[in-house]
Amino acid sequence: MPKPKPLVVVTRKLPDVIETRMAELFQVRLNEDDHPFSRDELLAAMAEADVLVPTVTDRLDASVLSQAGAQLRLIANFGTGVDHIDVATAHQRGVTVTNTPDVLTEDTADMTMALILAVPRRLVEGERLLHSGDWAGWSPTHMLGHRIWGKRLGILGMGRIGQAVARRAKGFGMAIHYHNRHRLHESIETELEATYWESLDQMLARVDVISVHCPHTPATYHLLSARRLKLMQPHAYIVNTARGEVIDENALVRLLAAGALAGAGLDVFEHAPAVNPKLLGFPNVVAIPHMGSATIEGRVDMGDKVLINIKTFADGHRPPDRVLPNLL
Repeated sequence: MPKPKPLVVVTRKLPDVIETRMAELFQVRLNEDDHPFSRDELLAAMAEADVLVPTVTDRLDASVLSQAGAQLRLIANFGTGVDHIDVATAHQRGVTVTNTPDVLTEDTADMTMALILAVPRRLVEGERLLHSGDWAGWSPTHMLGHRIWGKRLGILGMGRIGQAVARRAKGFGMAIHYHNRHRLHESIETELEATYWESLDQMLARVDVISVHCPHTPATYHLLSARRLKLMQPHAYIVNTARGEVIDENALVRLLAAGALAGAGLDVFEHAPAVNPKLLGFPNVVAIPHMGSATIEGRVDMGDKVLINIKTFADGHRPPDRVLPNLL
Protein backbone atom coordinates (compact mmCIF):
# COMPACT_ATOMS: atom_id res chain seq x y z
CA MET A 1 0.00 0.00 0.00
CA PRO A 2 1.48 3.39 -1.01
CA LYS A 3 2.38 5.81 1.73
CA PRO A 4 -0.34 8.50 2.14
CA LYS A 5 0.57 11.93 0.86
CA PRO A 6 1.10 14.54 3.56
CA LEU A 7 -1.47 17.31 3.94
CA VAL A 8 0.22 20.61 3.09
CA VAL A 9 -1.53 23.85 4.07
CA VAL A 10 -0.28 26.99 2.30
CA THR A 11 -1.08 30.29 4.00
CA ARG A 12 -0.72 32.64 0.98
CA LYS A 13 -1.16 32.51 -2.79
CA LEU A 14 1.97 31.18 -4.51
CA PRO A 15 2.92 31.27 -8.21
CA ASP A 16 0.59 29.07 -10.28
CA VAL A 17 3.36 26.76 -11.44
CA ILE A 18 4.34 26.06 -7.82
CA GLU A 19 0.77 25.44 -6.67
CA THR A 20 0.17 23.08 -9.60
CA ARG A 21 3.28 21.06 -8.83
CA MET A 22 2.43 21.03 -5.11
CA ALA A 23 -1.04 19.63 -5.86
CA GLU A 24 0.53 16.87 -7.95
CA LEU A 25 2.89 15.82 -5.17
CA PHE A 26 0.84 16.25 -1.99
CA GLN A 27 -2.60 16.75 -0.54
CA VAL A 28 -2.78 20.51 -0.50
CA ARG A 29 -4.97 23.31 0.80
CA LEU A 30 -4.33 26.58 -0.96
CA ASN A 31 -5.20 30.18 -0.15
CA GLU A 32 -7.00 31.09 -3.38
CA ASP A 33 -7.79 34.72 -2.49
CA ASP A 34 -4.41 35.42 -0.85
CA HIS A 35 -5.86 36.91 2.34
CA PRO A 36 -3.50 37.00 5.35
CA PHE A 37 -4.46 34.25 7.80
CA SER A 38 -5.97 35.37 11.06
CA ARG A 39 -4.66 33.80 14.25
CA ASP A 40 -7.69 31.49 14.38
CA GLU A 41 -7.15 30.40 10.78
CA LEU A 42 -3.49 29.75 11.50
CA LEU A 43 -4.36 27.66 14.56
CA ALA A 44 -6.93 25.69 12.55
CA ALA A 45 -4.39 25.00 9.82
CA MET A 46 -1.79 23.82 12.32
CA ALA A 47 -4.34 21.53 13.98
CA GLU A 48 -4.64 19.43 10.83
CA ALA A 49 -1.62 20.04 8.61
CA ASP A 50 1.29 17.63 8.34
CA VAL A 51 3.24 20.44 6.69
CA LEU A 52 2.61 24.17 7.04
CA VAL A 53 3.92 26.57 4.38
CA PRO A 54 3.83 30.04 6.01
CA THR A 55 5.26 33.37 4.92
CA VAL A 56 6.60 36.44 6.69
CA THR A 57 3.01 37.60 7.35
CA ASP A 58 2.37 34.63 9.70
CA ARG A 59 3.48 35.05 13.31
CA LEU A 60 4.36 31.59 14.64
CA ASP A 61 5.32 32.37 18.21
CA ALA A 62 5.45 29.99 21.15
CA SER A 63 1.77 30.47 22.01
CA VAL A 64 0.73 29.49 18.47
CA LEU A 65 3.17 26.58 18.18
CA SER A 66 2.04 25.18 21.53
CA GLN A 67 -1.40 24.58 20.03
CA ALA A 68 -0.19 22.75 16.92
CA GLY A 69 -1.47 19.25 16.32
CA ALA A 70 0.80 16.30 16.99
CA GLN A 71 0.80 15.50 13.26
CA LEU A 72 2.57 18.76 12.33
CA ARG A 73 6.18 17.83 11.65
CA LEU A 74 7.43 20.39 9.13
CA ILE A 75 7.16 24.15 8.74
CA ALA A 76 8.45 24.87 5.23
CA ASN A 77 8.73 28.64 5.26
CA PHE A 78 8.27 30.46 1.95
CA GLY A 79 11.02 33.00 2.52
CA THR A 80 14.55 33.36 3.79
CA GLY A 81 13.95 35.19 7.07
CA VAL A 82 12.55 33.17 9.96
CA ASP A 83 12.24 35.90 12.58
CA HIS A 84 8.45 35.39 12.49
CA ILE A 85 8.90 31.77 13.63
CA ASP A 86 9.96 30.69 17.12
CA VAL A 87 12.45 28.17 15.78
CA ALA A 88 13.60 27.10 19.26
CA THR A 89 10.06 26.20 20.34
CA ALA A 90 9.42 24.37 17.08
CA HIS A 91 12.63 22.40 17.55
CA GLN A 92 11.64 21.48 21.12
CA ARG A 93 8.31 20.18 19.83
CA GLY A 94 10.01 18.03 17.20
CA VAL A 95 8.92 20.23 14.30
CA THR A 96 11.50 20.82 11.58
CA VAL A 97 11.75 24.34 10.14
CA THR A 98 13.11 25.08 6.66
CA ASN A 99 13.50 28.24 4.63
CA THR A 100 14.44 29.29 1.07
CA PRO A 101 17.97 30.73 1.16
CA ASP A 102 20.24 31.86 -1.66
CA VAL A 103 17.59 32.52 -4.31
CA LEU A 104 16.79 36.19 -3.62
CA THR A 105 20.30 37.61 -3.41
CA GLU A 106 20.48 39.23 -6.83
CA ASP A 107 16.89 40.51 -6.81
CA THR A 108 17.29 42.18 -3.42
CA ALA A 109 20.67 43.61 -4.38
CA ASP A 110 19.14 45.07 -7.56
CA MET A 111 16.41 46.80 -5.56
CA THR A 112 18.92 48.07 -3.02
CA MET A 113 21.00 49.60 -5.78
CA ALA A 114 17.86 51.13 -7.27
CA LEU A 115 17.13 52.87 -3.94
CA ILE A 116 20.76 53.97 -3.56
CA LEU A 117 20.37 55.70 -6.92
CA ALA A 118 16.79 56.91 -6.52
CA VAL A 119 17.08 58.83 -3.26
CA PRO A 120 20.17 61.02 -3.89
CA ARG A 121 19.10 61.69 -7.50
CA ARG A 122 15.52 62.53 -6.42
CA LEU A 123 13.95 60.24 -9.00
CA VAL A 124 10.60 59.85 -7.26
CA GLU A 125 10.35 63.58 -6.58
CA GLY A 126 10.94 64.24 -10.27
CA GLU A 127 8.39 61.65 -11.33
CA ARG A 128 5.76 63.19 -9.06
CA LEU A 129 6.52 66.66 -10.37
CA LEU A 130 6.07 65.55 -13.96
CA HIS A 131 2.76 63.80 -13.24
CA SER A 132 1.47 66.82 -11.31
CA GLY A 133 1.72 68.96 -14.43
CA ASP A 134 3.79 71.57 -12.59
CA TRP A 135 7.04 71.07 -14.50
CA ALA A 136 7.95 74.29 -16.30
CA GLY A 137 10.98 72.94 -18.16
CA TRP A 138 14.70 72.47 -17.62
CA SER A 139 16.69 74.86 -15.47
CA PRO A 140 20.37 74.72 -14.43
CA THR A 141 19.48 74.66 -10.74
CA HIS A 142 16.26 72.68 -10.83
CA MET A 143 15.87 69.28 -9.01
CA LEU A 144 19.54 69.07 -8.10
CA GLY A 145 20.52 65.87 -6.34
CA HIS A 146 23.86 64.30 -5.47
CA ARG A 147 26.12 62.04 -7.48
CA ILE A 148 27.00 58.68 -5.98
CA TRP A 149 30.28 58.25 -7.85
CA GLY A 150 33.10 58.61 -5.33
CA LYS A 151 30.83 58.38 -2.29
CA ARG A 152 31.36 56.00 0.62
CA LEU A 153 28.85 53.18 1.00
CA GLY A 154 28.62 51.58 4.44
CA ILE A 155 27.11 48.10 4.36
CA LEU A 156 25.65 46.81 7.61
CA GLY A 157 25.71 43.01 7.29
CA MET A 158 28.10 41.64 4.67
CA GLY A 159 26.49 38.31 3.82
CA ARG A 160 25.48 37.23 0.33
CA ILE A 161 23.18 40.18 -0.29
CA GLY A 162 25.57 42.70 1.22
CA GLN A 163 28.36 41.42 -1.00
CA ALA A 164 26.11 41.48 -4.07
CA VAL A 165 25.28 45.12 -3.31
CA ALA A 166 28.98 45.88 -2.88
CA ARG A 167 29.73 44.47 -6.34
CA ARG A 168 27.06 46.65 -7.90
CA ALA A 169 28.05 49.77 -5.98
CA LYS A 170 31.70 49.26 -6.87
CA GLY A 171 30.65 49.40 -10.52
CA PHE A 172 29.07 52.78 -9.84
CA GLY A 173 32.33 54.09 -8.42
CA MET A 174 31.42 53.92 -4.74
CA ALA A 175 33.98 53.13 -2.05
CA ILE A 176 32.90 50.05 -0.08
CA HIS A 177 32.95 50.00 3.72
CA TYR A 178 31.30 47.39 5.90
CA HIS A 179 30.52 46.26 9.43
CA ASN A 180 29.81 42.59 10.10
CA ARG A 181 29.80 40.17 13.02
CA HIS A 182 32.86 38.52 11.47
CA ARG A 183 35.43 40.02 9.17
CA LEU A 184 35.37 38.66 5.61
CA HIS A 185 38.17 36.57 4.18
CA GLU A 186 41.01 38.68 2.83
CA SER A 187 40.32 37.49 -0.73
CA ILE A 188 36.75 38.84 -0.65
CA GLU A 189 37.89 42.14 0.83
CA THR A 190 40.45 42.42 -1.94
CA GLU A 191 37.91 41.61 -4.65
CA LEU A 192 35.45 44.20 -3.35
CA GLU A 193 38.14 46.68 -2.28
CA ALA A 194 36.20 46.77 0.97
CA THR A 195 37.25 48.43 4.22
CA TYR A 196 36.20 46.62 7.40
CA TRP A 197 35.05 48.58 10.45
CA GLU A 198 35.02 46.70 13.73
CA SER A 199 33.15 49.65 15.24
CA LEU A 200 29.72 50.29 13.74
CA ASP A 201 29.64 53.70 15.42
CA GLN A 202 32.83 54.78 13.66
CA MET A 203 31.61 53.57 10.28
CA LEU A 204 28.26 55.36 10.62
CA ALA A 205 30.04 58.66 11.23
CA ARG A 206 32.20 58.38 8.12
CA VAL A 207 30.07 57.13 5.22
CA ASP A 208 27.67 58.85 2.83
CA VAL A 209 25.16 56.02 2.41
CA ILE A 210 24.23 53.26 4.86
CA SER A 211 22.66 50.09 3.44
CA VAL A 212 21.13 47.61 5.89
CA HIS A 213 21.51 43.87 5.19
CA CYS A 214 21.42 42.13 8.56
CA PRO A 215 18.59 39.85 9.75
CA HIS A 216 16.16 40.77 12.50
CA THR A 217 17.19 39.02 15.70
CA PRO A 218 17.07 40.07 19.36
CA ALA A 219 20.63 41.31 18.91
CA THR A 220 19.80 43.48 15.87
CA TYR A 221 16.51 44.96 17.10
CA HIS A 222 16.98 48.76 16.85
CA LEU A 223 20.64 48.19 16.08
CA LEU A 224 20.38 51.55 14.36
CA SER A 225 19.10 53.24 17.50
CA ALA A 226 18.47 56.94 18.02
CA ARG A 227 21.99 57.32 19.37
CA ARG A 228 23.57 55.60 16.38
CA LEU A 229 21.43 57.38 13.79
CA LYS A 230 22.60 60.69 15.24
CA LEU A 231 26.17 59.67 14.42
CA MET A 232 25.43 59.82 10.70
CA GLN A 233 26.40 62.95 8.80
CA PRO A 234 23.62 65.36 7.77
CA HIS A 235 24.34 64.73 4.08
CA ALA A 236 24.08 60.94 4.50
CA TYR A 237 21.33 58.63 3.25
CA ILE A 238 20.00 55.40 4.72
CA VAL A 239 18.64 52.46 2.69
CA ASN A 240 16.93 49.41 4.19
CA THR A 241 15.88 46.32 2.23
CA ALA A 242 16.43 43.90 5.14
CA ARG A 243 14.07 44.16 8.12
CA GLY A 244 12.30 47.23 9.44
CA GLU A 245 12.93 46.37 13.07
CA VAL A 246 16.67 46.98 12.67
CA ILE A 247 16.02 50.76 12.57
CA ASP A 248 14.36 52.79 15.31
CA GLU A 249 11.73 54.20 12.98
CA ASN A 250 10.53 56.95 15.31
CA ALA A 251 14.09 58.19 15.71
CA LEU A 252 14.54 58.11 11.93
CA VAL A 253 11.42 60.25 11.52
CA ARG A 254 12.69 62.81 14.03
CA LEU A 255 16.07 63.11 12.29
CA LEU A 256 14.50 63.48 8.85
CA ALA A 257 12.12 66.13 10.19
CA ALA A 258 15.07 68.02 11.68
CA GLY A 259 17.06 67.86 8.44
CA ALA A 260 19.74 65.81 10.21
CA LEU A 261 19.68 63.19 7.41
CA ALA A 262 19.57 63.78 3.67
CA GLY A 263 16.99 61.08 2.93
CA ALA A 264 16.02 57.42 3.08
CA GLY A 265 15.08 54.56 0.77
CA LEU A 266 12.90 52.03 2.59
CA ASP A 267 11.51 48.71 1.39
CA VAL A 268 10.69 47.47 4.91
CA PHE A 269 9.08 49.04 7.95
CA GLU A 270 9.16 48.42 11.68
CA HIS A 271 5.42 47.79 12.02
CA ALA A 272 4.57 46.56 8.52
CA PRO A 273 2.11 46.51 6.92
CA ALA A 274 1.48 49.70 8.92
CA VAL A 275 3.73 52.53 7.81
CA ASN A 276 4.38 55.67 9.82
CA PRO A 277 2.45 58.35 7.85
CA LYS A 278 5.14 60.90 8.70
CA LEU A 279 7.63 58.88 6.68
CA LEU A 280 5.37 59.06 3.65
CA GLY A 281 5.17 62.82 4.00
CA PHE A 282 8.88 63.45 3.42
CA PRO A 283 9.78 64.26 -0.20
CA ASN A 284 13.27 62.84 0.37
CA VAL A 285 12.00 59.38 1.40
CA VAL A 286 11.42 56.71 -1.23
CA ALA A 287 9.13 54.11 0.34
CA ILE A 288 8.13 50.93 -1.45
CA PRO A 289 5.99 47.99 -0.21
CA HIS A 290 8.46 45.17 0.52
CA MET A 291 9.36 44.67 -3.15
CA GLY A 292 13.02 43.76 -2.74
CA SER A 293 12.56 40.13 -3.72
CA ALA A 294 9.46 40.63 -5.87
CA THR A 295 10.42 39.10 -9.20
CA ILE A 296 8.59 36.27 -10.92
CA GLU A 297 11.84 34.34 -11.19
CA GLY A 298 12.61 34.81 -7.51
CA ARG A 299 9.20 33.69 -6.32
CA VAL A 300 9.31 30.57 -8.50
CA ASP A 301 12.80 29.76 -7.22
CA MET A 302 11.51 30.15 -3.64
CA GLY A 303 8.62 27.80 -4.41
CA ASP A 304 10.97 25.23 -5.88
CA LYS A 305 12.96 25.30 -2.65
CA VAL A 306 9.79 24.74 -0.62
CA LEU A 307 8.83 21.78 -2.82
CA ILE A 308 12.27 20.20 -2.47
CA ASN A 309 12.25 20.63 1.30
CA ILE A 310 8.78 19.06 1.65
CA LYS A 311 9.48 16.19 -0.75
CA THR A 312 12.81 15.38 0.89
CA PHE A 313 11.22 15.42 4.35
CA ALA A 314 8.24 13.33 3.21
CA ASP A 315 10.65 10.76 1.79
CA GLY A 316 12.27 10.38 5.20
CA HIS A 317 15.41 12.39 4.55
CA ARG A 318 16.84 15.57 6.06
CA PRO A 319 15.64 18.59 4.06
CA PRO A 320 18.47 20.64 2.57
CA ASP A 321 17.40 24.00 4.01
CA ARG A 322 16.80 23.08 7.63
CA VAL A 323 17.03 25.96 10.11
CA LEU A 324 18.44 25.19 13.56
CA PRO A 325 18.11 27.44 16.62
CA ASN A 326 21.83 27.51 17.26
CA LEU A 327 22.49 28.86 13.76
CA LEU A 328 20.33 31.96 14.20
